[in-house]
Amino acid sequence: MSLREDIVAHIIDSLKQMEDPKPVLVTREPFEVDKLAITQFPALLVQFDTESRELLTMGSNGIKSGTLTFNIRGFVRGKELDKARNELITGIETTLESERYRENYARGVRDSQITSIAVVERLAPLAEILVTLEVGYTYRRLNP
Repeated sequence: MSLREDIVAHIIDSLKQMEDPKPVLVTREPFEVDKLAITQFPALLVQFDTESRELLTMGSNGIKSGTLTFNIRGFVRGKELDKARNELITGIETTLESERYRENYARGVRDSQITSIAVVERLAPLAEILVTLEVGYTYRRLNP
């Protein structure tokens, strides 16, 4: 598996283990939130957004640095939407920041951190958030 896949798999696994609130649906595959059953909330959609790279050392097997950006869209449904949204944000933060270096799952990860949180306007009874997670890593460029 590639480093990128190791990282996203660990993010998904971590979010599936989240306890409070426990997400019912955690996926990488896009879905139509309006078609989800009430029992499928809270729901999380994790998607790769961008990657930036930088060469740290010269040579045919130089070391590179990269930053992966992931968007985590969270959806809640019901009453007290602001409270439910805030609880989901706290759960995501607590879960993802408990193991910022992902040492047991992905080689070369330097750090991971939530860099932004936004509220996406929706009509009740739905609420949505967008959490941006950046994962910095290093790897050796291998040339044949």
